[in-house]
Amino acid sequence: MPYEVRLPDIGEGIAEGEIVRWLVKPGDAVREDQPLVEVMTDKASVEIPSPRTGVIAALLAEEGQVVPVGSALLAIALPGDPGHAAPSDDRDSGTAGAARAAKAQAAEEETTRWNNEGGAIPEVATRIPSAGPGGAPAAGAWGPGAGPTGPPRRVQATPAVRQLAMQLGVTLETLAGTGPGGSITASDVRQAASAAQTSGSRAAAPRPGPTAAPAARAEAVAAPGGPEERLPLRGLRRKIAEHMRRSIETAAHFTFVAECDMTEVSGRLAALKPRAASDGVRLTYLAFVLKALIDPLRRYPLLNASLDDERQEIVLKRYYYIGVATHTPEGLTVPVIRDADRLSLFGIAREIQRLSEAARTGRLRLEEIQGGTFSVTSTGAKGGVLATPILHHPQVAILGLHEIKKRPAVVEERIVARDLCNLSLSLDHRVVDGAVGADFLYDVVHRLEHPDSWLTGGEIE
Repeated sequence: MPYEVRLPDIGEGIAEGEIVRWLVKPGDAVREDQPLVEVMTDKASVEIPSPRTGVIAALLAEEGQVVPVGSALLAIALPGDPGHAAPSDDRDSGTAGAARAAKAQAAEEETTRWNNEGGAIPEVATRIPSAGPGGAPAAGAWGPGAGPTGPPRRVQATPAVRQLAMQLGVTLETLAGTGPGGSITASDVRQAASAAQTSGSRAAAPRPGPTAAPAARAEAVAAPGGPEERLPLRGLRRKIAEHMRRSIETAAHFTFVAECDMTEVSGRLAALKPRAASDGVRLTYLAFVLKALIDPLRRYPLLNASLDDERQEIVLKRYYYIGVATHTPEGLTVPVIRDADRLSLFGIAREIQRLSEAARTGRLRLEEIQGGTFSVTSTGAKGGVLATPILHHPQVAILGLHEIKKRPAVVEERIVARDLCNLSLSLDHRVVDGAVGADFLYDVVHRLEHPDSWLTGGEIE
């Protein structure tokens, strides 16, 4: 009897997960602890390892499918089971062989139908290998140099790199990694995709999903030069869509904007950067902003809160878990700096640096994206005059930091050049009134304009 692998209880409050990408296919030999599938839960992409050694008997869920915790994901034939066979075994059982043959025939008929109807076939669809004995790709099915000729090897790549490879149409198994221990990096994937485009054909097509039909795959990749492109709303992008919709539909958004003179902070930043760099810390304006807003959050506790819609209660948080919106190849995620009130300026900068890198490489742990009480987002080098950030539900406030540049300002009746920026504070009007939000933001502005009043020696390192 095959052993069923079920979606485990990954973390508190997680009830379901989305199948982002299968890392194995039926017939693959797997060892214990080998990653089987990438699952997206509440903005965290995690790999589910194999609890047993054996051979993949069947995949019981499709990529893009959302399954509840406890659902069977796949079946593994264990050594000694009737269905267990080595991956090099060329024999084909009647039922499984007929099913594979029917699937291969259906794929060929689908491709023929598209050709006959004059449809544009995506390049990926024409590279799907036909099934040979035992479900393995038939000889020559990958085309010259386009796929593996021997047993599949274990690919070392983070979930973010795997997702990038899927988006760019690159097969990770064909790449030689340049990262630590031979791991494949995002740069390796982009270089492979660029080389394939330059040569006029893609040498590495994405490994076809074991359960996806050709028509579904045709939607996932645009026909070259076609007038439309359809991309499945999956993984992090789907989670972002769900969170944004829930926030807009639930909270009563409004945004208050104030100008801030960052000239004094600019001076402190320039003076402290060398010292921070010697400690391996990348000091930025964002660290100053996070450090400056802790005391105002203490004075205005309604902004460090959430609204329990079900119980109709405002929950005031006496701890300060500050979320920092971070751009990744898959989309925006919000890792959380825990106990930010206990960290120095350098400590906050160090955490921003660590969490941002973990987010970009897909190494965030579940607890590092949960429990935020207040969030900050920055347009960074992209600049911009202002934006209206969307609340990170169920939080009731988020602060946006925008372009800092020299502009004319009036100081002591004289027009001088100052480092100015706009700060935009989005609030849930069900909890925070405009006057309270304005008082809070002007408190933050005052601290940033006078950092010497609070940024003493003990608060820096």
